[in-house]
Formats: sequence, structure tokens, C-alpha cells
Amino acid sequence: MKSRIVFYLLIFISLICLYLFVSNGKMANVKDERIAKLEAEIVQLQDSVKNTQLKVLEMQYFSLENNDDALAYYDHLDLNDPSRYIADKLLETNETKGNNPLVPYEGMENDFKINKIKVLNHKWILTDFSDGKYWGELLIKYELKDDLGVDFTLLDHLLYTRSQ
Repeated sequence: MKSRIVFYLLIFISLICLYLFVSNGKMANVKDERIAKLEAEIVQLQDSVKNTQLKVLEMQYFSLENNDDALAYYDHLDLNDPSRYIADKLLETNETKGNNPLVPYEGMENDFKINKIKVLNHKWILTDFSDGKYWGELLIKYELKDDLGVDFTLLDHLLYTRSQ
């Protein structure tokens, strides 16, 4: 009787070991597939990050912050961030009542105000303006004087038409 109990116990233990061995192999295969899939995703994401970094570098090409030759024009001035200073001075033109004086259009829904500003170099600014429904862009020439005053001159403009 004792020998049969030991025999059944050995068979039961060997079945458990066989089950664990088979399921462990399947789990290892599943995990290996998952690891391979995640490694492929990592490679794809790294490529995506590199492409995004290249696009950012391309977009920053026309920027005062990255143009040492243009920044040299402002070395004699005590400005930490000339681009930010010029953008702030341009945004101050929005504070006038009514349309921004640099925008050559009358606002249709509200007053036209400058929204986004891109300081291209030591002479030009590209801006976006809108009244909430209609929008357009301006090319502005500016001059930053030694007394930190800024003169803005409109070079060109466009107003997008709504297609409806």
C-alpha cells in the first residue's frame, strides 16, 4: 500500500514537472516574441526621434537665436534674449485700441491682432494675425536702435480667404 502511494506520488510529481516544463517553454517563447516586438518598436521610435530632431533643426535655420552673424549686431546692447525683446515690442502694438496698426486690413469679426511671431534675423520678422475668424501673415522689417527702441515697417502682407 505504501509503495503504491509513493508510486502515485511520483507519477503526480512527474506530471506536475512535465506541465511546468511545457508551460515554461511556452511562456519563454511568448516573452521572446514580446521582447523582439518591443525591440523593433524601440528602433522605430528612435528613427522617429531622429527625424523629428532633423525637422526641428531645419525649422530653426531661419531664426535669430541660431544666427550668430545676426546676433553680432546686438552684442553692444545689454540684452539677454534679443529675439524675445523684439517680439515683446511687437506684441505691444496689439495694445492699441482697434486693429493693430501694422495690419493693413480692417477686422471683420473683431480687431486684427498679431498672434505668432518668428524673428528671422536682425532685419525681418514673420508674423501671423487674426480676428478670430479670418487670418493672415505679415513680413515686417524692423530696426533695433541703440536706445532699445524698435521701429517696425510693413514689407508685405496677405489675408487668407475662407473657402465655404
